[in-house]
Amino acid sequence: MINSMNTISHPNKKAFINGKVYTVNKKQPFAQAVITENNKIIFVGTNENAKKLIDSSIEIIDLQGKLLLPGFNDSHVHFIRGGFYEIGIDLRNVTSINQFREKLKEDAGIHKGKWITGGRWDHEKFKVKKLPSKENVDDITPDTPLFLSRLDGHSALVNSYALKLAGITKDSKNPEGGLIEKDHKTGEPTGILKDNAINLVLSKIPGPTEKDYYEACIIALNKAMGFGITSIQDITFNYNSDPNKTITDLFAFQNIKRDGKLTCRIYTRLPINNYNDLSREGIQYNFGDELLRVGSLKAYVDGSLGSSTAWFFETYENDSVNYGLPNTIVTDGRLRKWCLDADNHKLQISAHAIGDHANSYLLDLAEELENNNPGWDRRFRIEHAQHVKPEDIKRFAKLGVIASVQPTHCIEDGSWALKRI
Repeated sequence: MINSMNTISHPNKKAFINGKVYTVNKKQPFAQAVITENNKIIFVGTNENAKKLIDSSIEIIDLQGKLLLPGFNDSHVHFIRGGFYEIGIDLRNVTSINQFREKLKEDAGIHKGKWITGGRWDHEKFKVKKLPSKENVDDITPDTPLFLSRLDGHSALVNSYALKLAGITKDSKNPEGGLIEKDHKTGEPTGILKDNAINLVLSKIPGPTEKDYYEACIIALNKAMGFGITSIQDITFNYNSDPNKTITDLFAFQNIKRDGKLTCRIYTRLPINNYNDLSREGIQYNFGDELLRVGSLKAYVDGSLGSSTAWFFETYENDSVNYGLPNTIVTDGRLRKWCLDADNHKLQISAHAIGDHANSYLLDLAEELENNNPGWDRRFRIEHAQHVKPEDIKRFAKLGVIASVQPTHCIEDGSWALKRI
C-alpha cells in the first residue's frame, strides 16, 4: 500500500481507517478501512467492522477521508539508470536540432571541461527526422567531452573531443556487435555510435562513485514513490565498463537498505556478462529477503528498432544490407553456454529481444533449457518481445515463456516502425 511504503521494514499490525479505499474488487470497489499484519492485508471493510479487530497492539493511521490505493508494480525498469538520467541533461522533449543545441548550451556552461552526459533524445521526434552529428555540437563543446544517449540506450551521440579521447578515427573498425557510423563521402565518424561501439567512449568516462550511485538510487526511489510504485522488477545496468570496478546497482541497493531508506520492494538482476564471476560466488535463485531479492540474470540479444540494430530475419526497409546487430555473446556462443549452466543452478534468465530473429533465438534457447533440465518453474523472460514471427507466438504459451512487453514501444516506435521494417 502506498501509505505503508515507509514502514515496510517494520512487520507489525496497522489499521488504516476513515479512508476511501479502492480495492480493485468489482464486488466491493470501495471500503473505509484496511488492516495489515506483517505487511499482509488481513481485513478490508467498514470502519465499524475494523474497530472490532483493533486492540492496543495495532498502530492506527487515520486517513481523514483520503484515497488509499494499492501500490503499483513496474515489471521492467532500469531503476538507478533512471536516477542518473534525472541528474544529466534531458533531451526527451526536443523536437529539432536548434532546440537540441539550446538545451546543450545551458548545460555546457556548467560542465565546462567535465563530461556532459544524459540525453534520451529521439530523432524521430525531430521535424527533420535525421540523426544528430558531431557537427551539431562541436562548436558548443570544443573543450568538453560529450556523451548523449538516445532514448533507447542503443545509440549515442559523442562530439569530436570524445572521439579523440577514445581514439576513434576514419580508420577505426567496427567492434563486433557495434557500429561506428561514418560519413558516406568523407569516411569520417559522424559522432553516432551504436550498441557495442558505445563502449569505446563509455569506457573513457569516469565511473560513478559509491556516492553517485547512492544519490541516483534515492532520486529513483522518490520518483517511484510519487507514482505510487511500491515494487519493481529491476533490469540492471552497469555504468562501469571496467570489470575491476565493483560498484553496481546491487551494491547501491544494499547500502540504501542498510540505511533503512529502501521504500520499494526490488527484484533485481545481475548482468550475465559477469556470469563466470557470479558462478564462482554460487549465487542461486531467489536470494535475498522481502525487500531486496536477486534471482535473475539479464542478457541482451540485440539492439533496438530506433537505432536500427534490432536483429531481424529480413533487412530493414531503409537499409537493404542491414539485418541488425546480434550481440557478441550470441554470435560467439557464450550466451547459450551461460544460460545452460545458470538454468542448472535454477537461475532465471531475462533477455532483451526486439527483432523477430532475436525472439526466435531465445525461444529456441528456452526449448533447449526445458529439454536439458525439465520440471522447474524457470519463468524464462523475453524482455520486450517486440517483433515476433506469427508461428512463434504460440511457442510462448507452449514453452511457458513470459513475454515482458512495455506499452512505450507502441507509443514511441509505433508511429514510425513501418519506415524500418
